[in-house]
Amino acid sequence: MFTKQQIQVISDHLGEKIISINPASGGDIADSFLITTDSNPIFLKTHHNSNLLKSEKIGLETINKTKTIKTPEVLGYGKLDTFTFLALEWIDSKSPTSNEFTILGKQLAELHKTNCDKFGFEANNYIGSLHQSNAYKNNWNDFYIEERLYPQLQLAHQKGLLNQSKIPSKDVMKSSFFEYFKNITPSLLHGDLWSGNYLISTSGDPYLIDPSVYFGHSEIDIAMSKLFGGFGTSFYLEYHKIIPKDQFTDIRVELYQLYYLLVHLNLFGRSYYSSVKHILTKYF
Repeated sequence: MFTKQQIQVISDHLGEKIISINPASGGDIADSFLITTDSNPIFLKTHHNSNLLKSEKIGLETINKTKTIKTPEVLGYGKLDTFTFLALEWIDSKSPTSNEFTILGKQLAELHKTNCDKFGFEANNYIGSLHQSNAYKNNWNDFYIEERLYPQLQLAHQKGLLNQSKIPSKDVMKSSFFEYFKNITPSLLHGDLWSGNYLISTSGDPYLIDPSVYFGHSEIDIAMSKLFGGFGTSFYLEYHKIIPKDQFTDIRVELYQLYYLLVHLNLFGRSYYSSVKHILTKYF
């Protein structure tokens, strides 16, 4: 599973003697392991793409610096040839209560109050295993279409999953979205907030994991949270006490879900085609 040299590199980064490394659940893209040491257990992720784990490290540290919501502490990051690892604080977790969903909603809203003067991020990253460009833009309409929707639409076409005739031009999309995308400020986002990317610790604290951070519209995270479910009613009630909906929220949520559905189409194939087609047909 691991060579002696790899174990030594991990041990040196952690400053801990490693007793054992065993497979663990918790990684969709990377391989995940539980490291047993003389002190605390450690969560280990490995992947051949060093940039992917580096992006996750940056994302966790960026969210942690806001002091709004917890993330697992980054304990080590390193590589040896094509072997790359990210070592994180191990979080014992449990199923969330209604009150803990309330706390999660409040803390996510506080995270979204972390602002920037532009849309994007200092570095590109990944959504799943797909590259995600974060080139700064002054305008949300430009960013969402040029850095999010259009690249995924073109990738779907290249993969033979979407006909070019079904893909609206950038100008058509910008014109269609203009009314809905007014007065939007850049908020720090988790970027991939489905139910597998938060934890509730056994002490009742919410944690965010596996982020794809950038500064964008706060409703992006809400849209992803609603796409596959797994968030309690109290989460949304508390969140919208702090960041209220407006008359176009439901429309934007569907438009933002289009991005994630395109990502799933490109990652997992045609089972997501009908959902993508429905939104494209509805708005274009």
